[in-house]
Amino acid sequence: MKLSVFTVMAPDFEPEELIEELKHQGFDGVEWRYKHIPTELRKEPISFWGNNKCTLTPEISEEQINHLKRISETANIETVSITPYLTSGDLAGTEQVLKVAKAFGASFIRLGVPRYDRSANFHILFDSCKRYLKECEALCKSYGVKGLVETHHQTIAASASAAYRLVKDLDPEAIGVLYDPGNMVHEGYENHRMGLELLGPYLAHVHVKNAKWVQDSASKKWKVVWELVDEGIVDWEQVIEDLQAVHYEGYIGLEDFSGKKATKEILQYNIDWLKSRL
Repeated sequence: MKLSVFTVMAPDFEPEELIEELKHQGFDGVEWRYKHIPTELRKEPISFWGNNKCTLTPEISEEQINHLKRISETANIETVSITPYLTSGDLAGTEQVLKVAKAFGASFIRLGVPRYDRSANFHILFDSCKRYLKECEALCKSYGVKGLVETHHQTIAASASAAYRLVKDLDPEAIGVLYDPGNMVHEGYENHRMGLELLGPYLAHVHVKNAKWVQDSASKKWKVVWELVDEGIVDWEQVIEDLQAVHYEGYIGLEDFSGKKATKEILQYNIDWLKSRL
C-alpha cells in the first residue's frame, strides 16, 4: 500500500510547498482539493473547509496545471485524485472535474452523492443518484478516470453496504468506492473486513483519519470530534489487517482533521505511525 495526502488537511501550505514537504517526508501521492473559494472567504482565517490555500479552483489554467504536474513528477509524487464537492446529478460539473483530472493524469475524482437530512425520501434520492452514476460511468470511461463514491456521514452512502448498493451494477473499472472508516464513526459503522469483502472490486481508495464521541457538558447530547489516528474509535491496526486480508494494494490517503499538531508535524506523525504498521 502507498501513502498520499488529501490537501484539505494542509490549508496553510501553498501547493508547491506541500509537494516539497511530501517528497521530504516520503509520501507517494497527493489528492488535490478542488473547489471555488469566494474572494470574501480568502480574507478569513486559514481553515480546512474555508480559506484553504492548498486548494485548486475551477479557474485553474492549463499553464498552472502543467506547472503543478511538472513539479509533482519531478518530486515523484503521483497525482492520485482531483477531489471536488460535487452535487449528485451535476453532470456538467462532473465532466469539468474529469477534464482537470485527465490533464493531471489523476486516477480518480470524487462523485456527488445526495445528502440525507430527512427532507426527502431515501428511495427518491437513491433512484436519482443511480441515474447520475450510470451517466458518470460513461463519462469516466471516456476520460479514463475512475469516479468514486465516498462512505460519508449525512449522505445515502454512509456505510460500505449503502455505497455498494449504489455502485453494484456499474463497471468497477469506471466507478468505485472511497472507503473512509473515520467518517463511519459519525454513522455507517459496519465490521470493516465484512465491508471490504462486500465491496470487492469496487474498493478503489481508502482515507485515514479518526474520530470519537464526546458528551456536551451542558446539553448532555453526544457529538463526534476528530482525533489523532491512534486515539479515536477506529482501530486502524485492525483496519490495516483487514485491508491486507482482502489484498488491497492501492493508496491510503491521509486526511487528519484533529488539529492537534501543526501541518508539518501532523504529516510526520501520521506517516511514521502508518509506516510502522504497513
